[in-house]
Amino acid sequence: MSYQLFVGCSGWNYGDSSEKGGWLNVFYPDSKTRKLNYYSQFFNTVEMDATFYNKFYQHMTQGLFLGIAKTTPKSFKISVKVPETITHDKRLDINKGVMTDLKIFLDKISPLQNFNKLGALIIQLPPSFTITESKKLEEFLQVLKNNSDIQNVNKFAIEFRHKSWNTEGILELLQHYDIASVLTDSPAEENLEFLSNENNITSKSIGVIRLHGRNTTQGRYWYNYLYTQKELNPWIEKIRKINQKTDAVFVYFNNHYSGKAIVNALQFKEMINENPLSQNEKKVLEKAKKFLSNTL
Repeated sequence: MSYQLFVGCSGWNYGDSSEKGGWLNVFYPDSKTRKLNYYSQFFNTVEMDATFYNKFYQHMTQGLFLGIAKTTPKSFKISVKVPETITHDKRLDINKGVMTDLKIFLDKISPLQNFNKLGALIIQLPPSFTITESKKLEEFLQVLKNNSDIQNVNKFAIEFRHKSWNTEGILELLQHYDIASVLTDSPAEENLEFLSNENNITSKSIGVIRLHGRNTTQGRYWYNYLYTQKELNPWIEKIRKINQKTDAVFVYFNNHYSGKAIVNALQFKEMINENPLSQNEKKVLEKAKKFLSNTL
């Protein structure tokens, strides 16, 4: 492949039992397993979701990210979600100090950049953030790209959660600033199909895909969903098209509930690489599938 492909899951620290949505016994052998070390034996990337939540983020230090950088394999990449303070509380408003917040965030995670472990920086906007607030987005991106205090991090990706962003103008805006538009797979009822369009690649540096699951039977909890291989097939061809436009593609399975992401991510690795999984990967996949078949 002429591009770099990274396939993994959204998060890894799911220590609860499968009944509570965790990965214990489905994936992790026991409660003493060093989760990230074990996880990184099977995948070359992970999305760190905990930075989004202030209850976790406020306690995080550079030391945490230094430890993550040092204990993962050399070619391993960690994508990090931008804190909710910036996206949800202050809604990208540059008049509310979001650039200061962003600099603090980038400084905190700087060990990932220093060790060449940084994947994408995901800016996930709330569903209530519609195109009526596009001026905030435009001002944010303008300041972001012209701010000399922010390191030259060419890895920002924005995930929209409202159908109003389905316009050519927004794609052109992201393209102008070389910001990736996150492609997603989510329930059809959300009217976000435009975010599955592989032609909407706006960055030459990175492409980011997040597969959330399609569950609508339990309220808005999309993530408790196991994709069939037939449902994953279209993404294979989409990624092959995306790789012609960008240097690296990050694919994250966010259907984490009870380890379903583990099954789908391993299946997807085999499907897209067209190489059989290793014996260890096969063993883990079969164990997870068996475990889930007994609980579904």
